Amino acid sequence: MILHSQGSPTDRLSRGDLQAALHSALDKLGRKKRVLAIPPDFSRLHSQAGPLTELVRDYYGDQLTDVLPAIGTHAPMTEDELRVMFGTVPRRLFRNHDWRRGLTTLGVVPPSFVAEVSEGRVDYDIPMQIDTLVAEGKHDLIISIGQVVPHEVIGMANQSKNVFVGTGGEDVINKTHFLGAAYGMERIMGRADTPVRRVLTYGAEKFAGHLPILYVLTVVGKDSQGALVLRGLFIGDDIECFYRAAELSLQVNFELVEQPLARVVVYLDPAEFKSTWLGNKSIYRTRMAIADGGELVVLAPGVSRFGEDAAIDRLIRTFGYRGTPAVLDQVRTHEELRHNLSAAAHLIHGSTEERFTVTYCPGSLTRQEVEGVNFRYADPGEMMRRYPPAMLRDGINVMPDGDSIYYISHPALGLWAHSDRFRLRPARPDTPV
Repeated sequence: MILHSQGSPTDRLSRGDLQAALHSALDKLGRKKRVLAIPPDFSRLHSQAGPLTELVRDYYGDQLTDVLPAIGTHAPMTEDELRVMFGTVPRRLFRNHDWRRGLTTLGVVPPSFVAEVSEGRVDYDIPMQIDTLVAEGKHDLIISIGQVVPHEVIGMANQSKNVFVGTGGEDVINKTHFLGAAYGMERIMGRADTPVRRVLTYGAEKFAGHLPILYVLTVVGKDSQGALVLRGLFIGDDIECFYRAAELSLQVNFELVEQPLARVVVYLDPAEFKSTWLGNKSIYRTRMAIADGGELVVLAPGVSRFGEDAAIDRLIRTFGYRGTPAVLDQVRTHEELRHNLSAAAHLIHGSTEERFTVTYCPGSLTRQEVEGVNFRYADPGEMMRRYPPAMLRDGINVMPDGDSIYYISHPALGLWAHSDRFRLRPARPDTPV
């Protein structure tokens, strides 16, 4: 059921628009006694989920009993991040999700279904695990808040992903990530209908129908001046809400470049990006636009580690970004990586398959560390002077030395591709995967 559907590539929704739309939708549901909000974490700061969570609190007051950021495998949010993103929402309401503990398995997606949607690439079962607070918290409303945007694992982010991955357990995260990598991220990004989406939809429909989940989905883009604006808001309790948001996101967040790009420079906001686990969105979202033999320069002043937790960080340092064949061989021969398939998927996603090079310019990783995982290294201070973000505009820039670059200031907000590597299809699943 759709409770609100609004948006276009030219809309600019204000906080007042958000409040009116959200409160009107919630009015249709009637009052609730115990409400759980599931917003994204700080890596989705620009999603408008923070203000929306504040508006949920304004509407329900003390009936909003819990706020569980959907951090997935990411590090827990800090006090400063909670303050910046969620403003007036009381800190006592926030709970920490642990993707390895405190989980409930709702059911298991069978190997036959996984094999079918992956075209035989993988054939394991996938337990649908979620945080026990979500599964057994006895809430009479669960509000999942988030942004629909192209995504490397599932095609288009959010809806059931926010619940089953954002508050999911080790098995579901590992196995869905590896499913996406095995199927091929360039076949997935920008698609609403993908093998991972089908698995999560199967789980939601078969095993989570009893949970009172309402989806509040945003679409965020840039205006002609480069400022971030809210282009759409969609509220509902089924997948139709997601499809409408995905259709708009494909119009707002996708850039088809005229020719393959020889050099792309991406800036990673240090407040958001502290690891290559997150920062490699610079690779994922641009890879289909970069020319063979091209270069991606990643300005990453806040990056100080590889993984979001110590175990994943160590695995990345051990195995590195060395291409799909190498990672698949490592999965076969190393038990620890085989039991951490999300890390293996990440190593595939962050690899260029030797088609182009990645030059990382991190604030707090050494040349030895960066080159140890198979990236190139450049001094961040020198590269920030050569490519000063404050002086660049998104798109093509010609530097004083004559160097032509394509600059991207917010890689997490979009997808860039050349037509040779991306065939535009409708956002809805009108055709087979």
